Parts: sequence; structure tokens; C-alpha cells
Amino acid sequence: MIEDYTAGKPQDDSVKWVGLKSNEIQEKLANKDYTVSPYIVQQLLSNAGLRRRSYLKAVSAKQVPFRNEQFEKIADLKAHFLNAGLPVFSMDVKHKELLGNFFRDGSYYDFKHRLVNDHDFRSLASGIVIPHGLYDLADNFGYLSLGISKDTSEFLCDNLTYWWQDTLQWKYPSADWMLLLCDGGGSNNASHYIVKQDLYKLAQLLDINILVAHYPPYCSKWNPIEHRLFCHVHRAWEGTIFHNIQIVKERAELTRTKTGLEVKVMINQKEYATKRKVDPFFKENIQDFVTFDEQLPQWNYHFSP
Repeated sequence: MIEDYTAGKPQDDSVKWVGLKSNEIQEKLANKDYTVSPYIVQQLLSNAGLRRRSYLKAVSAKQVPFRNEQFEKIADLKAHFLNAGLPVFSMDVKHKELLGNFFRDGSYYDFKHRLVNDHDFRSLASGIVIPHGLYDLADNFGYLSLGISKDTSEFLCDNLTYWWQDTLQWKYPSADWMLLLCDGGGSNNASHYIVKQDLYKLAQLLDINILVAHYPPYCSKWNPIEHRLFCHVHRAWEGTIFHNIQIVKERAELTRTKTGLEVKVMINQKEYATKRKVDPFFKENIQDFVTFDEQLPQWNYHFSP
């Protein structure tokens, strides 16, 4: 019945799909005098190795040279730092959240529906929240900074400074190095001089060597913070209307997992300027301030205090 409606992947015999719905198969069987329920149709499809599936976002938008080499380098760096008891932090910025009576995914128990705006226009919001995360790989602990201004490299460095001075320096009292794993764009852009200038100043302020390793372009989903922290924070936020930033903070602090993940949250109320200019002297003499990796300098470099 389904042979003429079955397609597959020529390179892989195990990949098949059917262009008919269960009720359509049921009707075709009925035309042949076979009366079966939709459940039986699903069982027959299952016995044939066919399942209901969804699309997987697994096709890279672009083939990036040295992609695999960078993943191997990151794996080696992580193993070295963790074995030595040195801190390894995965960091990134989650997408901005609007403050106001806006729709959010998730459900809740109540006697009736709650009404929210029918459009998510920025002009209707009382403000925005920029969640910057820092995930400690060794300790399975998350640190979330909620900004209200702009996502800049200065914002990133201020958040890292706060968490290091507040908590992390006491957790790693003898550490003279830290490893930062991050994407290659946004406030930690691998090609922007201003990012390197701010990270250099950060290394001087914290008096610690900072080694930065960027994930290649189009590979941000492999950054550990995405599936170790942000997905769980998102679940804690489901069904909650963000009327103010305090609600965002309180809900994020409730994030828990069976593996022991906990999250500390702070609100960063500082205003940040965009389009800041890099110091010409720093740009012209960058080799004096930044030590680049010999094999993959575009994604790996470190700053010494």
C-alpha cells in the first residue's frame, strides 16, 4: 500500500519516509476491504521501521576550513585545564527578552486564561533584558548576569569581573590561568580589536592569564553553555510573564537539574556605549599585548597579566 509513496536517502538504506498520513493509509486499506484502526496503521508502519520524526538542524550553512582541527584543540585544552584543576568557563549571551505583558512559551495552572499583548513590538516593552551566562564546566554551576543596556565586550568583561571577584576567585584560589570558551561573534567577536583590548585589560585587573578559544563559525550549538545552562534556564522561565527584571532574576534562580546544576543571578544596571574606538597604539602593536596560537591564531590566543 505504501510502496509508491515511499522515498528515502540513496546513500543510506536505513533512511526512509512515507508521503501518506495514517488516515490516508487507513482509507486506502478500506478501499481494499481491510478495516483497521489508526492504531493498527501506526503499528504496521512501526514494524516496517518507519517512525514519526522531525527535521534535524544538522546541515552546516558553510564549510569552515580547520573546523575539525579547532574542535580537537578545544577538547585538548579542556582536558588539560580540568586535569590541572584550572577553571574552564563557557560563556555566551542568550537572546534578549522583552519586559512587559508579552506572550511566552509554557503553561501554568490557573482558573482562567491570562491575557497578553497580541504583538511583541519592542515599542510596547518597558525595557529589555540581556542575559549573559558563564558556565563552570568543572563545578556544573551557572552564573547569569542580566543586563539592561547593550551587549558589548565591556558588558562581557564587567560580568566576568563581578563573578570572579564575588565567587570564582575563592573557588579557584591558586589558579593563575583560566580558559574561556565562546562563540566567534557578538560581544566576544574573534576578529574585533576592541574585544581583545577589553580582555587584555581584564587580565591586568584580575591578575590572571586568560586563554580564549572560539568555536568556529556556525558551530555555536556546540558551546557547552547552550545545552548545560541556557536550555535549563529557559525551562525555568516558561509560562512566566516578565513584568519586571526582578521576576526574570527570581525565576532563573530556581533553575535546577537532576545532575545538580544551580544558578546564581545578578542584575547589571550599567549603561554601555556602542561603537567604541580601539586604542590605535594597541591595534598597531597588538603582538605585544596578545599571544596568538601558532596553528590557529584566528580562534585561539591568550593575555598575560
